[in-house]
Amino acid sequence: MNRFFLLFAALLAALLALPGTALADQADIDAAARGVVRIVVIGRDGEEIFAVSHGSGFAVGSETILTNAHVVREAIDDSRLSIGIVPSDAGSAVYARVVAVSERNDLALLATTSPLRLAPLTIAGNPDSVSGTVTSIGYPMNVDMAQGLDMADIFQAQPPVTSQGFLSGRRPSREFDTLLHTAPIARGNSGGPLVDQCGRVLGVNSFGAESAGTDAEFFFAVSTREILPFLRANGVSARINSLPCRSLDDLEAQERAREMQRQADAAAEAAETEAALARRSEELRRQFTFAVMDERANAMGLAFLMLALGAGLGGLAVTFHRQGHRRERAFAGAAALAALGIALAAWVTRPGFGEIETRVEDSLHDEQQGNDTGPIAMPSSAGTMICVLDTQRSRVVSAPAEELSFEWADQGCANGRTQYGLYSGDWSRVLVPSEEDAVSVNSFDPQAREYVVERYLLDREAMTKARATRGQYEAPQCGIDEEGARELGSRQQMILSQLPGRPNERLVYTCSTATDGPETKD
Repeated sequence: MNRFFLLFAALLAALLALPGTALADQADIDAAARGVVRIVVIGRDGEEIFAVSHGSGFAVGSETILTNAHVVREAIDDSRLSIGIVPSDAGSAVYARVVAVSERNDLALLATTSPLRLAPLTIAGNPDSVSGTVTSIGYPMNVDMAQGLDMADIFQAQPPVTSQGFLSGRRPSREFDTLLHTAPIARGNSGGPLVDQCGRVLGVNSFGAESAGTDAEFFFAVSTREILPFLRANGVSARINSLPCRSLDDLEAQERAREMQRQADAAAEAAETEAALARRSEELRRQFTFAVMDERANAMGLAFLMLALGAGLGGLAVTFHRQGHRRERAFAGAAALAALGIALAAWVTRPGFGEIETRVEDSLHDEQQGNDTGPIAMPSSAGTMICVLDTQRSRVVSAPAEELSFEWADQGCANGRTQYGLYSGDWSRVLVPSEEDAVSVNSFDPQAREYVVERYLLDREAMTKARATRGQYEAPQCGIDEEGARELGSRQQMILSQLPGRPNERLVYTCSTATDGPETKD
């Protein structure tokens, strides 16, 4: 039965570990969409402003936007025209200026002239350019027209339109490298991002192929082979992620497989220990069976010998009595009684067969005591450690540090400045920044030496609510007692209850003892 269980557990773990077909969450596309903006070329008639044309763009920095050169060409050619940026999330439109233009590959870089605090999109560093599901994000004009929106309406913040399709391979144009895909775009989509299922940029939508009748429609996006050199040439340090796009479903299935494998290994080890104990017990049982049998035989032989000797001495005592030898009679009688006593003692004290199991148990106990060196001392997690990103267990949609330094104190103080809360035996700290629309939940397991960062990319309404909840309590300084840590853990639950069921990003770091390294940004 144990062997069947082990085989079943191992098979199930292997099946769960196979690459899954689960898709990335829609939340990743929604998060990317919040960094997409409408770009409006603006004309003036006295004090009145009006839209001349519009396209799309996306943030590569908090105040820096990438788009197509042809989207802003009119404003470049005519100094009387201005460029406006309308965010997708709540916020007012601002003006922008052109930083750089590359006509060759139809790219342009804009900088806002007023703070807008956009969420930069991450660019795929090693994208699959042959196949896969992709999403276009932008502001197609035909959707605006279908909704009855006029030019005045496009100055109001509105969420962009997303459309899904598939990559159809790399298709270099005459002048620059492009991706061919089927995610529909229309006039107004130009400059918007083409993203993968983790919301990472694969290209900048630029133009479409003409089609008529039943011909399939294909569209072109400027590839990252053009985007990244253009950004680097203009001093933009973009977020780049070269890891495979993996869903949380895949990771959780993998974690279940790891746990199943761990249980299978533990069961196998326990079964082997049990088998070894059974073999040792049988060996001892045979050994003590022979020993007990020998001892019984010796005792019984002694008893019979003493009994015979006693009988002989008794007969001799009777003979001495008849002959009137009183002194010899007494001596023979005493010796006969002594021999009979020895015979009785040998018979009574001979080992029983139950002694075999008793000796086996005592011997096993003594062996275990001899092998037991006492409780295993767990290594302390207090002090400075180097934590390395475990990419096999992480879902990465941004560009995190692959290695970081993490200092931990037993009272829950991280890096000498950030107090963690204790809740249900787990140490964590919920971070709600004022400059980024993302909530991070950082947790540390001192025994496993595992540091985990989960990031939730939220819209501005959700972030406003999270910030208001965070403002209801003051995080304590490092060095509080356990009661204070538990109070912080309970207060953080108010924020956690407002977050979506799953994070957009999960970073799992494995930590080991170290003496130096870069600090985490807690």
